[in-house]
Amino acid sequence: MVWFKFILCIGIILFAGTKTTRYADIIADKTGLGRIWIGMLLLGIITSMPELITSLSSVTLVGGGVPDLGMGTLLGSCIFNLSVLAILDIMNRRVPVLNYASRRHISSALIGILLFAILAVAISFSEGLSGLMLGWLGVPCLTLFIIYLLGAWGVYTSERNYQLSLMPVSEEADETPGEAPIIKPEIKWLWPKFITGALAIIGTGIWLSFVGNEIAEVTNWDTSFVGSLFLAISTSMPELVVAISAFHIGAIDLAVADILGANMLDVTYIFILDILYTKGPILSSVSGVHTISAIIAAVMSLAVIIGLRFQQKRKTFVFISWYGILLIGLYLFGAYHLFIST
Repeated sequence: MVWFKFILCIGIILFAGTKTTRYADIIADKTGLGRIWIGMLLLGIITSMPELITSLSSVTLVGGGVPDLGMGTLLGSCIFNLSVLAILDIMNRRVPVLNYASRRHISSALIGILLFAILAVAISFSEGLSGLMLGWLGVPCLTLFIIYLLGAWGVYTSERNYQLSLMPVSEEADETPGEAPIIKPEIKWLWPKFITGALAIIGTGIWLSFVGNEIAEVTNWDTSFVGSLFLAISTSMPELVVAISAFHIGAIDLAVADILGANMLDVTYIFILDILYTKGPILSSVSGVHTISAIIAAVMSLAVIIGLRFQQKRKTFVFISWYGILLIGLYLFGAYHLFIST
């Protein structure tokens, strides 16, 4: 029965994710906000919500708090999300898939690397940093939150300026200074559809996270291993579906922005876990094995940056680019290292 629920969740997410991606692409075009901002913020929040709920339940509901399960879910999801780009690269038969993505994604990837680096250092030196507290909050977790806010605002400002630079002078002149742009009637009809699809993804994604936890309990798998692999993959199904849907409609920027934006949020959610975790700084209560996961996620993000910056005309191999091989290899290495460490 539990596996039937799992398959049912996947089916609902597949349907809702496909529809929502199409609506998001139209909204990005009609509002002038662009695919990068819409993908990073709106789709990023929607698709990363299951990870947040799963990690929150792991530190507040499961046996008085299992921070390793929450941390494993968030970081495991980040690694899986980045490996989705390798799947898209295989699906794109002719040339490397990142050739169709804007180099403006590099800024989001750099912010992600900074977040992963801070997290890796904070976990590695958690004992020495345990005294750095602001009230009941750990300074490293608060730093992650602040960096995300600054980074998201920077990306928004950059994208807004870029979209305005593409706008014809006549369209810019139609807007009265100090007034918000007029939303066309067709856009207003899109928002209810988009919100309905988003709620379906979030609701089913949260249900899927609990189904995944139920499967973990039935199979008696170790919490750290399950958190970084099975639960992470389960909660990352929305990112996978949205990325593939965006690929099919030719909106590669939407897919890449969603993946990088969801990863930025997943790391930032640790700040929320730290607020709710009542047994001390959460980074002092998790296993050091998560340091490797954070480093792997940072290296995978660096590979994406290089792929975006130095776009090759042909794939390294017949069906996959060099960074696709690297992303898959790093994901498998992370899974193996976690397995032998638990």
